[in-house]
Amino acid sequence: MLKLLIIFNPNAGSGRSQKYLPLITSHLEHHQINFDLLTTTHSGHAKELIETADLSQYSGLIAAGGDGTLFELVNGLMQHEAAARIPLGVIPVGTGNAFARELGLMPTDWQKGIEIILQQQTKHIDIGMAQDKHHAMYFINILGMGFVVNAGQTTTKIKKLGKSAYTFATLWETIKLKKYPMAISMVDSNNQTIEMADELVFVEVANSRYTGTSFLIAPDAKIDDGLLDVIILKQISRAKILRLFPTIYSGQHINYSEVKTFQVKSITIKTKQPMPLMPDGEFNGETPVKIMCLPAQIQFFS
Repeated sequence: MLKLLIIFNPNAGSGRSQKYLPLITSHLEHHQINFDLLTTTHSGHAKELIETADLSQYSGLIAAGGDGTLFELVNGLMQHEAAARIPLGVIPVGTGNAFARELGLMPTDWQKGIEIILQQQTKHIDIGMAQDKHHAMYFINILGMGFVVNAGQTTTKIKKLGKSAYTFATLWETIKLKKYPMAISMVDSNNQTIEMADELVFVEVANSRYTGTSFLIAPDAKIDDGLLDVIILKQISRAKILRLFPTIYSGQHINYSEVKTFQVKSITIKTKQPMPLMPDGEFNGETPVKIMCLPAQIQFFS
Protein backbone atom coordinates (compact mmCIF):
# COMPACT_ATOMS: atom_id res chain seq x y z
CA MET A 1 0.00 0.00 0.00
CA LEU A 2 1.28 3.43 -0.97
CA LYS A 3 2.43 5.55 1.97
CA LEU A 4 4.11 8.90 1.42
CA LEU A 5 6.33 11.11 3.56
CA ILE A 6 5.59 14.68 2.49
CA ILE A 7 7.91 17.55 3.44
CA PHE A 8 6.03 20.83 3.12
CA ASN A 9 7.78 24.21 3.02
CA PRO A 10 5.36 26.95 4.13
CA ASN A 11 7.80 29.64 2.94
CA ALA A 12 7.97 28.35 -0.64
CA GLY A 13 6.71 30.79 -3.22
CA SER A 14 7.22 33.65 -0.73
CA GLY A 15 4.57 32.02 1.48
CA ARG A 16 2.05 31.44 -1.30
CA SER A 17 2.50 27.68 -0.89
CA GLN A 18 0.40 27.75 2.29
CA LYS A 19 -2.85 28.25 0.40
CA TYR A 20 -2.24 24.99 -1.47
CA LEU A 21 -1.69 22.79 1.58
CA PRO A 22 -5.40 22.14 2.36
CA LEU A 23 -5.99 21.40 -1.33
CA ILE A 24 -3.10 18.92 -1.39
CA THR A 25 -4.14 17.09 1.78
CA SER A 26 -7.80 16.99 0.72
CA HIS A 27 -6.84 15.57 -2.67
CA LEU A 28 -4.70 12.84 -1.11
CA GLU A 29 -7.41 11.96 1.39
CA HIS A 30 -9.97 11.79 -1.41
CA HIS A 31 -7.76 9.20 -3.12
CA GLN A 32 -7.35 7.38 0.21
CA ILE A 33 -3.59 7.85 0.18
CA ASN A 34 -1.82 7.22 3.46
CA PHE A 35 0.71 9.97 4.21
CA ASP A 36 2.67 11.68 6.94
CA LEU A 37 3.17 15.42 6.62
CA LEU A 38 6.15 17.26 8.11
CA THR A 39 6.38 21.05 7.90
CA THR A 40 9.73 22.83 7.79
CA THR A 41 10.45 25.74 10.11
CA HIS A 42 13.84 27.00 8.98
CA SER A 43 16.44 26.78 6.23
CA GLY A 44 18.09 23.36 6.23
CA HIS A 45 15.25 21.78 8.20
CA ALA A 46 14.09 19.52 5.35
CA LYS A 47 17.58 18.05 5.04
CA GLU A 48 17.72 17.49 8.80
CA LEU A 49 14.33 15.74 8.80
CA ILE A 50 15.31 13.32 6.05
CA GLU A 51 18.78 12.57 7.39
CA THR A 52 17.28 11.20 10.61
CA ALA A 53 14.06 9.70 9.20
CA ASP A 54 13.29 5.99 9.08
CA LEU A 55 12.41 5.78 5.40
CA SER A 56 11.71 2.05 5.41
CA GLN A 57 8.02 2.58 6.29
CA TYR A 58 7.38 4.78 3.25
CA SER A 59 6.85 4.19 -0.48
CA GLY A 60 7.94 7.67 -1.50
CA LEU A 61 9.44 10.95 -0.30
CA ILE A 62 7.71 14.08 -1.60
CA ALA A 63 8.95 17.68 -1.77
CA ALA A 64 5.99 20.06 -1.49
CA GLY A 65 7.68 23.38 -2.14
CA GLY A 66 10.16 24.82 -4.63
CA ASP A 67 13.62 23.97 -5.92
CA GLY A 68 15.17 24.76 -2.54
CA THR A 69 12.97 22.18 -0.83
CA LEU A 70 13.87 19.57 -3.43
CA PHE A 71 17.56 20.43 -3.02
CA GLU A 72 17.38 19.78 0.72
CA LEU A 73 15.52 16.50 0.25
CA VAL A 74 18.11 15.27 -2.24
CA ASN A 75 20.91 16.11 0.18
CA GLY A 76 19.09 14.41 3.05
CA LEU A 77 18.29 11.35 0.94
CA MET A 78 21.92 10.98 -0.13
CA GLN A 79 22.92 10.47 3.50
CA HIS A 80 21.15 7.09 3.34
CA GLU A 81 22.60 3.97 1.74
CA ALA A 82 21.56 3.49 -1.88
CA ALA A 83 19.25 0.58 -1.05
CA ALA A 84 17.40 2.72 1.50
CA ARG A 85 16.71 5.64 -0.86
CA ILE A 86 12.99 5.55 -1.54
CA PRO A 87 11.56 7.19 -4.71
CA LEU A 88 11.49 10.97 -4.70
CA GLY A 89 8.65 13.10 -6.04
CA VAL A 90 7.64 16.73 -6.25
CA ILE A 91 4.45 18.71 -5.68
CA PRO A 92 5.43 22.11 -7.14
CA VAL A 93 4.21 25.08 -5.10
CA GLY A 94 7.37 27.23 -5.12
CA THR A 95 8.55 30.21 -7.11
CA GLY A 96 10.78 28.47 -9.61
CA ASN A 97 10.26 24.72 -9.63
CA ALA A 98 12.74 24.48 -12.51
CA PHE A 99 13.39 20.75 -12.09
CA ALA A 100 9.66 20.03 -12.15
CA ARG A 101 9.69 21.18 -15.79
CA GLU A 102 11.39 17.86 -16.58
CA LEU A 103 8.06 16.26 -15.65
CA GLY A 104 6.04 18.78 -17.63
CA LEU A 105 5.01 20.60 -14.46
CA MET A 106 4.70 24.34 -14.04
CA PRO A 107 4.71 26.14 -10.66
CA THR A 108 1.46 25.42 -8.75
CA ASP A 109 0.69 22.33 -10.88
CA TRP A 110 0.18 20.58 -7.55
CA GLN A 111 -2.66 18.34 -8.74
CA LYS A 112 -0.75 17.11 -11.79
CA GLY A 113 2.26 16.51 -9.55
CA ILE A 114 0.17 14.28 -7.28
CA GLU A 115 -1.22 12.39 -10.27
CA ILE A 116 2.32 11.55 -11.42
CA ILE A 117 3.17 10.26 -7.94
CA LEU A 118 0.00 8.14 -7.73
CA GLN A 119 0.92 6.37 -10.97
CA GLN A 120 3.92 4.98 -9.04
CA GLN A 121 6.10 4.89 -12.15
CA THR A 122 9.73 5.67 -11.36
CA LYS A 123 13.02 6.03 -13.19
CA HIS A 124 16.58 6.21 -11.97
CA ILE A 125 18.12 9.63 -12.54
CA ASP A 126 21.55 11.21 -12.16
CA ILE A 127 22.53 13.86 -9.65
CA GLY A 128 25.50 16.17 -9.43
CA MET A 129 27.96 16.28 -6.55
CA ALA A 130 30.02 19.39 -5.81
CA GLN A 131 33.04 19.15 -3.52
CA ASP A 132 34.65 22.36 -2.29
CA LYS A 133 37.27 22.83 0.44
CA HIS A 134 34.74 22.45 3.21
CA HIS A 135 32.06 19.92 2.27
CA ALA A 136 30.28 17.91 -0.42
CA MET A 137 26.77 18.72 -1.56
CA TYR A 138 24.40 17.29 -4.12
CA PHE A 139 22.23 18.97 -6.71
CA ILE A 140 19.49 17.64 -8.94
CA ASN A 141 19.00 20.58 -11.28
CA ILE A 142 21.86 23.00 -11.90
CA LEU A 143 24.86 24.64 -10.25
CA GLY A 144 25.91 28.11 -11.33
CA MET A 145 28.60 30.69 -10.65
CA GLY A 146 29.44 34.21 -11.78
CA PHE A 147 26.68 36.28 -13.36
CA VAL A 148 23.99 33.70 -12.52
CA VAL A 149 24.81 33.86 -8.80
CA ASN A 150 24.57 37.65 -8.88
CA ALA A 151 21.20 37.38 -10.62
CA GLY A 152 20.10 34.78 -8.08
CA GLN A 153 21.01 37.07 -5.18
CA THR A 154 19.01 39.89 -6.75
CA THR A 155 16.09 37.53 -7.34
CA THR A 156 15.83 36.71 -3.64
CA LYS A 157 15.32 40.41 -2.92
CA ILE A 158 12.37 40.66 -5.32
CA LYS A 159 11.01 37.10 -5.05
CA LYS A 160 7.51 38.35 -4.26
CA LEU A 161 7.22 39.28 -7.93
CA GLY A 162 6.96 35.56 -8.68
CA LYS A 163 8.22 34.11 -11.97
CA SER A 164 9.08 37.55 -13.38
CA ALA A 165 11.62 38.07 -10.57
CA TYR A 166 14.19 35.95 -12.45
CA THR A 167 13.75 38.05 -15.60
CA PHE A 168 14.03 41.41 -13.82
CA ALA A 169 17.07 40.24 -11.85
CA THR A 170 18.86 39.07 -14.98
CA LEU A 171 18.25 42.35 -16.77
CA TRP A 172 19.44 44.31 -13.73
CA GLU A 173 22.68 42.35 -13.48
CA THR A 174 23.31 42.87 -17.19
CA ILE A 175 23.75 46.57 -16.46
CA LYS A 176 26.59 45.73 -14.05
CA LEU A 177 28.07 43.02 -16.29
CA LYS A 178 31.32 41.54 -14.93
CA LYS A 179 33.74 38.85 -16.05
CA TYR A 180 35.81 36.54 -13.88
CA PRO A 181 39.19 34.83 -14.52
CA MET A 182 38.69 31.06 -14.25
CA ALA A 183 40.74 27.93 -14.86
CA ILE A 184 38.62 24.95 -15.85
CA SER A 185 39.43 21.28 -16.36
CA MET A 186 36.76 18.89 -17.69
CA VAL A 187 36.61 15.15 -18.38
CA ASP A 188 34.25 14.31 -21.23
CA SER A 189 32.31 11.14 -22.05
CA ASN A 190 35.38 9.66 -23.77
CA ASN A 191 37.55 10.34 -20.71
CA GLN A 192 39.39 13.07 -22.61
CA THR A 193 40.51 16.11 -20.61
CA ILE A 194 39.52 19.59 -21.77
CA GLU A 195 41.40 22.57 -20.31
CA MET A 196 40.30 26.21 -20.40
CA ALA A 197 41.65 29.40 -18.84
CA ASP A 198 39.74 32.58 -19.66
CA GLU A 199 37.70 35.48 -18.34
CA LEU A 200 34.13 34.25 -18.19
CA VAL A 201 30.76 35.83 -17.43
CA PHE A 202 29.22 32.66 -16.03
CA VAL A 203 29.48 28.89 -15.81
CA GLU A 204 26.39 26.70 -15.43
CA VAL A 205 26.73 22.97 -14.74
CA ALA A 206 23.39 21.37 -15.53
CA ASN A 207 21.85 18.00 -14.81
CA SER A 208 18.47 19.09 -16.21
CA ARG A 209 17.38 21.56 -18.83
CA TYR A 210 15.68 24.47 -17.08
CA THR A 211 16.61 27.17 -14.60
CA GLY A 212 14.42 29.95 -13.23
CA THR A 213 11.34 27.99 -14.37
CA SER A 214 11.37 29.08 -18.00
CA PHE A 215 15.03 29.53 -19.01
CA LEU A 216 15.98 26.60 -21.26
CA ILE A 217 19.61 26.99 -20.24
CA ALA A 218 20.79 23.48 -21.17
CA PRO A 219 18.55 22.31 -24.03
CA ASP A 220 20.48 19.08 -24.61
CA ALA A 221 20.68 17.98 -20.97
CA LYS A 222 19.19 14.64 -19.92
CA ILE A 223 18.66 13.56 -16.33
CA ASP A 224 19.65 9.96 -17.02
CA ASP A 225 22.59 10.08 -19.46
CA GLY A 226 25.42 9.93 -16.91
CA LEU A 227 26.68 13.37 -17.96
CA LEU A 228 26.49 16.99 -16.88
CA ASP A 229 25.98 19.75 -19.44
CA VAL A 230 28.32 22.72 -19.03
CA ILE A 231 27.25 26.11 -20.44
CA ILE A 232 29.90 28.82 -20.43
CA LEU A 233 29.39 32.46 -21.40
CA LYS A 234 32.64 34.13 -22.45
CA GLN A 235 33.29 37.87 -22.69
CA ILE A 236 30.36 39.64 -24.30
CA SER A 237 29.15 43.23 -24.67
CA ARG A 238 26.13 44.50 -22.78
CA ALA A 239 24.34 45.18 -26.05
CA LYS A 240 24.88 41.64 -27.27
CA ILE A 241 23.89 39.99 -24.01
CA LEU A 242 20.61 41.89 -24.19
CA ARG A 243 20.07 40.35 -27.64
CA LEU A 244 21.11 36.95 -26.31
CA PHE A 245 18.91 37.07 -23.24
CA PRO A 246 15.50 36.44 -24.89
CA THR A 247 16.90 33.40 -26.72
CA ILE A 248 17.46 31.58 -23.40
CA TYR A 249 13.71 30.88 -23.27
CA SER A 250 14.02 28.75 -26.42
CA GLY A 251 17.55 27.42 -25.87
CA GLN A 252 18.85 29.24 -28.95
CA HIS A 253 21.48 31.08 -26.89
CA ILE A 254 23.83 28.13 -27.39
CA ASN A 255 24.19 29.22 -31.04
CA TYR A 256 26.02 32.42 -30.06
CA SER A 257 29.79 32.29 -30.55
CA GLU A 258 30.34 33.56 -26.99
CA VAL A 259 28.49 30.54 -25.56
CA LYS A 260 30.40 27.26 -25.25
CA THR A 261 28.79 23.97 -24.30
CA PHE A 262 30.26 20.66 -23.17
CA GLN A 263 28.95 17.34 -21.90
CA VAL A 264 31.19 16.01 -19.18
CA LYS A 265 31.59 13.45 -16.42
CA SER A 266 33.32 15.98 -14.19
CA ILE A 267 34.54 19.56 -14.10
CA THR A 268 37.01 21.34 -11.79
CA ILE A 269 36.86 25.14 -11.48
CA LYS A 270 39.51 27.35 -9.89
CA THR A 271 39.43 31.13 -9.46
CA LYS A 272 41.87 33.74 -8.16
CA GLN A 273 39.51 34.58 -5.30
CA PRO A 274 36.81 32.29 -3.85
CA MET A 275 33.57 32.73 -5.76
CA PRO A 276 30.17 31.70 -4.38
CA LEU A 277 28.26 28.79 -5.90
CA MET A 278 24.52 28.45 -6.44
CA PRO A 279 23.31 24.83 -6.52
CA ASP A 280 19.59 24.50 -7.31
CA GLY A 281 18.97 28.15 -6.53
CA GLU A 282 20.60 27.99 -3.09
CA PHE A 283 23.76 29.86 -2.05
CA ASN A 284 26.09 27.14 -0.83
CA GLY A 285 29.82 26.54 -1.28
CA GLU A 286 32.59 28.36 -3.10
CA THR A 287 35.45 27.82 -5.52
CA PRO A 288 37.70 25.97 -5.95
CA VAL A 289 35.24 23.16 -6.61
CA LYS A 290 35.12 19.77 -8.29
CA ILE A 291 31.74 18.78 -9.71
CA MET A 292 30.91 15.22 -10.76
CA CYS A 293 27.96 13.40 -12.26
CA LEU A 294 26.74 10.49 -10.13
CA PRO A 295 24.75 8.30 -12.51
CA ALA A 296 21.42 6.69 -11.53
CA GLN A 297 21.66 7.63 -7.86
CA ILE A 298 18.00 8.12 -7.00
CA GLN A 299 14.59 7.01 -8.20
CA PHE A 300 12.14 9.72 -9.19
CA PHE A 301 8.37 9.53 -9.72
CA SER A 302 7.92 10.33 -13.39
